[in-house]
Amino acid sequence: MRFLTQRKRFSDLSEQEILALAISSEEDDARIYRGYAERLRADFPASAGLFDGMAAEEDEHRARLLALHEARFGAVVPLIRREHVAGYYYRRPVWLVENLGLERIREEAEGMEKDAERFYLQAAARTTDAATRKLLGDLAAAEAGHEATAGELEARLLDGETRSDEDATAHRQFVLTWVQPGLAGLMDGSVSTLAPIFATAFATQDTWTTFLVGVAASVGAGISMGFTEAVSDDGELSGRGSPLKRGIASGVMTAVGGLGHAMPYLIPHFWTATAIAFCIVFVELWAIAWIQNRYMDTPFFRAALQVVLGGALVLGAGILIGSG
Repeated sequence: MRFLTQRKRFSDLSEQEILALAISSEEDDARIYRGYAERLRADFPASAGLFDGMAAEEDEHRARLLALHEARFGAVVPLIRREHVAGYYYRRPVWLVENLGLERIREEAEGMEKDAERFYLQAAARTTDAATRKLLGDLAAAEAGHEATAGELEARLLDGETRSDEDATAHRQFVLTWVQPGLAGLMDGSVSTLAPIFATAFATQDTWTTFLVGVAASVGAGISMGFTEAVSDDGELSGRGSPLKRGIASGVMTAVGGLGHAMPYLIPHFWTATAIAFCIVFVELWAIAWIQNRYMDTPFFRAALQVVLGGALVLGAGILIGSG
């Protein structure tokens, strides 16, 4: 709270402070764009070139702003940054954006340009001094020009074929890092826990015991699958991405798959809980088939036959063992 009370309101900034704020913001944005470029360079060289060009534009704007500041106020620029001003537009910390996908990075960059242009236009509208209004109007025009330059760079560097190739690479990375481990976890959690849960259910007909066994089996399988996925491949050679992300996807989806048909046994009535659990198993198996068809290009009916047949065999085994 103390930090917030010490932030300046934009309306209280002097003309020199407004210009200093613009200088520091242009410098920060140039660094962000260069960070994007380095993040994308290995897999998306054309988009990396786009952000290199945008960073160079920000450097040029900063140089113009510094020249204007020196002409009006001298060479010493006050130290003021966006976090010192209440209500100033926000930039995500680097650790929140460094792992964004290609399309999200493009959206973030577009939002950055719009935020900066809006700031300059609003600042000019609230200014009565003619010289300051002209200065802020020039800055708004510079940001609008930067947006146009970004469009020109994108048109030059990202032709239709290049953009299509990069989008395909981004989709493949998403599938390898999130979908494939998550699907494996969901299949394992949904299918492998069927036997112990339904064996316990039919052996005891005690819903609370069945629920505890289901939770234990699901959570244990999730932890096991998550660690196995995370330590089995660091992603450097296979290109499958962060082992931490893959481990989270696999572990969480494994637990979810098992908990889905364990939760109904919170209902005290055995046959009601079992009927609901059967329905949830049906939904889980068809969801797996849909994901395989949507992301793994597996024909839907083939995926459905494989998953439903396998699930039915495990479910039947569990019921048979529990009823014996």
